[in-house]
Amino acid sequence: MNTSTLHSHVTLRAGIAALAALLLAVGCGGGTSTDMPAGHALTQGTITGFGSIIVNGIRFDDSSAQVIDDDGQLHDKNDLKLGMTVKVDSSDIDRGSKSAKASRVRFGAQIVGRVSAISAATTPKTLTVLDQIVEIAATTVFDDLPNGFASIQVGDVLEIHALLNTANSHYLAKRIEPKPGATVFKLRGVVANLDTTAKTFMIGGALIDFSGIAAADLPGNLANGQTVRVKLQTVKNAAGAWVAISIRAEEREMEDRDEAEVRGIITDFTSTTSFSVNGLPVDASKAAFPDGTAGIVKGASVEVEGAIVNGVLVATKVELEDENEDQNELNGAISALDTAAKTFVVRGVTVHYTTGTTVFDDGVEADLANGKQVEVKGALGANGTTVEASRIEFKP
Repeated sequence: MNTSTLHSHVTLRAGIAALAALLLAVGCGGGTSTDMPAGHALTQGTITGFGSIIVNGIRFDDSSAQVIDDDGQLHDKNDLKLGMTVKVDSSDIDRGSKSAKASRVRFGAQIVGRVSAISAATTPKTLTVLDQIVEIAATTVFDDLPNGFASIQVGDVLEIHALLNTANSHYLAKRIEPKPGATVFKLRGVVANLDTTAKTFMIGGALIDFSGIAAADLPGNLANGQTVRVKLQTVKNAAGAWVAISIRAEEREMEDRDEAEVRGIITDFTSTTSFSVNGLPVDASKAAFPDGTAGIVKGASVEVEGAIVNGVLVATKVELEDENEDQNELNGAISALDTAAKTFVVRGVTVHYTTGTTVFDDGVEADLANGKQVEVKGALGANGTTVEASRIEFKP
């Protein structure tokens, strides 16, 4: 082999190796984020099903999506769980099939911290975590908590996916799971009572001490009303304040999107044509309101469709969120079938079925078997740990 040919082969092998390393870094969890182009569409909401993932009733093919947490760490798509609040960048949404191909899925919990109080007698039930009031709803998913809310004890450390209702400064829990190994606590919320001399501020009921953070490491625009993500030491200081390890501004530069669908809580309100959802400004001056405008108030749960232009969601439609649409859908193979308990697992979620109540399509209850492909539809059970199947369809 001559020197020129040898050089070409070596260059080719090096190029292939570099490409393989890049693909491996993007495809596997545990690394850090790589730059990826944003999709044409943005969807914000809660994961209510799998096959691949279902958010706001839209089925996203996540087979080649980058899955990333709020700290910029890459994850496997199997780390996405029922009830997580996510932002999905995708191709244009096919409204007929309600599907799209995801390019990036970003997720992150609002709270990681220790439970200091439990209120089981109130409506709704609540937890106090990091001095924040967390409300429990019928749609709250409990994972690794066998009896749901009843399994939680004062002193437990929890990871909570939630939406912040700025009307009462409460968090509406979407998903709760134990986080016993947490070495730092986390809180996402709105800055209030900022004291630049004492170097403290409030988030809800929590006093945050940021005196140990260098000025250069603080958000340049730290101010009252700003949404931030704070990492905290796991115990309060002698003054009763949570000690901040890092503070990051929550707002990210929002790229223009041809389509956007955001489901969440109205966090700021000027009028029915000018408000914010989950902190994202909305211009609804030309939007349709199928449910009318009477319920469009601060704290209301809404779904907004439109396009993002210069950081503003220009709405074409604004609807009050329909809790009946929170039915879960799971697609996948059956495992851990227990015919005595009438349960099985699909995509890591326990499903319970009831003889005579659950409807079976293209098969009967006796056809249930490990490895069988099914589509399950149903609502969360009373304790939030299982999906109660209203319909099970057998798939080829």
